[in-house]
Amino acid sequence: WMLHLENITVSLTGQYECTFATYPYGTKATKIQLTVKAEEERHYLKKVWLKQTLEIPCLEDETSENLSIYPLKWLVDENGRKEELVTKEPFCPAVYRNSSMLYGQKVLLGLNNALKIFPTKITADGRVFSCHVLYHPERVQKSSTTVRVFGK
Repeated sequence: WMLHLENITVSLTGQYECTFATYPYGTKATKIQLTVKAEEERHYLKKVWLKQTLEIPCLEDETSENLSIYPLKWLVDENGRKEELVTKEPFCPAVYRNSSMLYGQKVLLGLNNALKIFPTKITADGRVFSCHVLYHPERVQKSSTTVRVFGK
């Protein structure tokens, strides 16, 4: 026997019990604890040369899904708080925050919603950029990328 759940939400988190009667052994039961996560996050490291274009994919492993049909946003960790760089609603142009400049670097949303920053400056070293994709009000997928900048 198998329990099949569709349209999973956080409210389905809990303990489930399957009980059935067998003959001649009597009643059998098993319990399963289900935890539904609202967010899933992956972490990456991206290396780039100084003064080159830095391109960070939104969700590196999600090439099969078309991200243009979901709302997404790019953020940068700014001394412990997340500062929004770009937001994108489905089938609408991207909205840039903070005049699309980050310490003198131009910020653009590229193909497949990748974040493009150029020219890469030393101020980008150690920064964490994160992409948040809202698949469902209760399902957000995130990827965060730590940037390492190298000089020649």
